[in-house]
Amino acid sequence: MDITNFVVSARNQALLYGDYTTYHKQLAKKLHKCRKRLNIATKNRGKFTNKGPITAENLSENREFLYLQLLTAERAWAHAMRFKAVHSTDSKGITGRTRSHIISRLAKGARAAEHLVQILSDTSTTGATDTDILEARAYASIIRGAAQFENQNWEPCLRSYATARIIYTALSTSMKVDTFKDLLSDTIDPSIRYAAYQTKIPRTLAIPTIARKAFPSSDSALVEQIGKLAPDLLKESDSDAQKGQVGAPSAPQTITWRSREVKIEDAAIALALASIDAATAQLTEKLASSDVILPKEMAAAYDEVLIASQDAVDATKHAIDELKEEGVSQDDARIQSLQITRTAVNYQVISWRIGRNRVLSGEHDGALLDSAPTTTRKSKKDASSRKPKIEPPSRKISRLKDKVVLYDSTLQSIESIKELPGVAADRDLLEQLDATAKYFHALKSLSIARSHSLTNQSHNALVLTKHAFDECEQAAAFFSKRETSSPESSPRNIEIRSTDTQFLHNLLKGELQRCRAIVEIDNQRQKTTNATPPSARAPLVQRLFEYPSDGVDLEYLVEFPPKVNPIPVKPLFFDVAWNYIDYPGKALATAPEPEQKATEPAQPQKRGWFGFGR
Repeated sequence: MDITNFVVSARNQALLYGDYTTYHKQLAKKLHKCRKRLNIATKNRGKFTNKGPITAENLSENREFLYLQLLTAERAWAHAMRFKAVHSTDSKGITGRTRSHIISRLAKGARAAEHLVQILSDTSTTGATDTDILEARAYASIIRGAAQFENQNWEPCLRSYATARIIYTALSTSMKVDTFKDLLSDTIDPSIRYAAYQTKIPRTLAIPTIARKAFPSSDSALVEQIGKLAPDLLKESDSDAQKGQVGAPSAPQTITWRSREVKIEDAAIALALASIDAATAQLTEKLASSDVILPKEMAAAYDEVLIASQDAVDATKHAIDELKEEGVSQDDARIQSLQITRTAVNYQVISWRIGRNRVLSGEHDGALLDSAPTTTRKSKKDASSRKPKIEPPSRKISRLKDKVVLYDSTLQSIESIKELPGVAADRDLLEQLDATAKYFHALKSLSIARSHSLTNQSHNALVLTKHAFDECEQAAAFFSKRETSSPESSPRNIEIRSTDTQFLHNLLKGELQRCRAIVEIDNQRQKTTNATPPSARAPLVQRLFEYPSDGVDLEYLVEFPPKVNPIPVKPLFFDVAWNYIDYPGKALATAPEPEQKATEPAQPQKRGWFGFGR
């Protein structure tokens, strides 16, 4: 019958584009259409007649009666949520007749849902399965718990929500539906936590444990149905295993941050820290195995640790928000302890994130040029016997760019640590973070220098390598005085060992000498190319306009013995000879014809400037 999916999908679809008022109107229309299909709707201007409650026989004849009952309960719930949303911003809160109206609507919806459970229990007539009955029972428990929550009946409220949680947990083990998980995380678990707080249940108990203890074990039929789906769900030994955490029974009770030990009072944080320890142990074992060779596979092994660490961060933030909503001041010891815990778990998340980037960079944090991951999976034996393949410079530059992106991400993560509460006042930690940043700055500068070297820009490569060497020298001077707290076989994180800085220092020292040699060779080659033999050069007296960058050549001041060289001379002889030599045809060209003189009139003489004037 899929009761839960019918209700949740209708809520999500309506609330995605509207509010509870829109949802209430949609339910009213759906309910009227459903009554029309069943021929029980009151006609227009007709007299209302009570059709009576729905029976198991009605449900066996037509399944529409099931949706009629669900729509009735859901409309009452939406009506109550509509009033609650409208009056949530009141200065005095929801009081008086408004609260009474909300409680009455929720109670009406709970009665309709409980009546549906009663009808479905007659399995011989309705043909309902145990799953259908459990879904209807969980839905009725949620609405009844909401009514008791508004009425501030905390123990019955806790019992109702615990029933819904146990049922949905049992159904999720067999049906593998994400809808149940969403209901648990969004609606049921926060209500259980708040009701447990009102009934003075300590926070050290996890929500699965609280739900198991508040579950009505006296209902033998319900216990039997749950036992068929999840036999170990209600046992005493699985108080923490219900949450799906590995190693949760040995959850830590304290957390240490910078030599300060803080007691963990929230069970969700303790379970998250226990899952981090279990995931770290699995990561160490996986990295030590011979199957993991490629950096991408090694980085993928960090996913479980990162997820568990993020869960611890979320649980700590949720615990702080709950205390703030309860009106607890910042000076309270619980808030102070949670702030320290928050800094510790956030530092742990960032540390594992940096460790994942270091693994992706390759061997020795990507300090070696050929330490990037390969595209094919090879065993260690094949990798050692395989001949190295020569790659084009463009391929190497692309890999260096990927490393620079990882180093930038690591440097941003280090800067984000400084923004955590309490870090700015810890001088030793700030010095350690600065030294760590210098180490990764050196790696970044080395990668950029190598890209310049591959493009034949030796001077740029030398400057960047020198900068990387200076940064690494400062980082090595700091880490050489500190002792590492983790063994060499442990997974990489933010902690930099002295062996890492020493390896990079020695590598940069050799790279610096190599770059200097390349620059010197390029300079000598350039001089050889630009040099010209003395015989081809002009004497110094003819090159006074040039600056002697290589010094003055005093051995070639002038050309001796002098040579006769042609010089440009204007032919004045021909200009003078033109006036005295009578060339053939000169008279004809200059003498006018007689007839032309007689026929043509004389031209008037021009006066003034440019022919104008009197």
